[in-house]
Amino acid sequence: MNISIKNNRASGRVTLADVARTAGVSPSTVSRALRGERSVDPALIQRVVTVSDKLGYVPDPAARALASQRSNHVAILIPLLSNTLFVDLLDAAQKTLRAAGYQTLMGVTHYDSSEEEQLLREQLLHRPAGLLITGLDQNTATQKLITRSQVPCVHLMDLPDPGHTEHTYCVGFKQIQAGAAMTNMLLNQGRKRVAFAAAQLDPRVMQRLYGWRSALREAQLYDPTLEWLNPAPSSLALGGVLFEQIMKQKPAVDAIFFCNDDLAQGALLAALRLGISVPRQVAVAGFNDLTGSDQMLPALTTVRTPRAQIGQVAAEMLLTLMHGETPPHAQVNLGFDIIERQST
Repeated sequence: MNISIKNNRASGRVTLADVARTAGVSPSTVSRALRGERSVDPALIQRVVTVSDKLGYVPDPAARALASQRSNHVAILIPLLSNTLFVDLLDAAQKTLRAAGYQTLMGVTHYDSSEEEQLLREQLLHRPAGLLITGLDQNTATQKLITRSQVPCVHLMDLPDPGHTEHTYCVGFKQIQAGAAMTNMLLNQGRKRVAFAAAQLDPRVMQRLYGWRSALREAQLYDPTLEWLNPAPSSLALGGVLFEQIMKQKPAVDAIFFCNDDLAQGALLAALRLGISVPRQVAVAGFNDLTGSDQMLPALTTVRTPRAQIGQVAAEMLLTLMHGETPPHAQVNLGFDIIERQST
């Protein structure tokens, strides 16, 4: 293909219109082809890419956003990158969005509502096409930003209470039900003094706590002294510390339900170090079924959460909204599984 062009701009910058004219297609087709949208014929995509490369065209995301009032970016706000839970979720969401021609702008909130608000303000300056936001516990200012921006938004991990508006789009599972289900499993094994140990204390952790409480109250076994709540970040080291503290409690507990697998894994390592038999002396359970939980000694009983599926389904729901369509369901409950292993 013989390609030549005369730049008609003072800057000499090759534009989208230049590529479209040389390739013999419309500017919108060039835009969709360069995003790799599946609706564009592969041969046409290759032609546009070839022309673009030979002309030296570099997309200008700011100009695209200004022209369309939206970019091809999706803003994603997650609490942490050090937690495998959110890494798996993010990876699945990115793969789904990228296949549809969208890129992601990620923000890490560190479980701080003020930081989340500021990050969202910054992300909205880029005119994102959509938003993926973890949880439903945003502060009032953040909620107003989402509403006033009119940018399609899907919430991750949580499902709303019955009082929430039906127009809140979200994908997740019932944290309270999961907490109660694990507690009931331990009770059904004959455990009578089931402690709950938690760190970070974010809203999802507190919902698991409420599930634990409700199950013990129903069994008439609730004891507030069995709650071990530490606001520090979750870690294996903290799990070991909590385990040692709980094992000194009198009367002794016979099961410990940790709010996540990081803590539970640390507890199992501490049990090995202290010579405490699990599950004979005390059962240990976790939450999320993170990497390595099935390799612990003994293997960890836990709640398996569909984090990758949440990322994928939420991204698919957001794509539907960004296309101006209405998803078949505003809230999608992907459920959870109790994975019973040798630690209980």
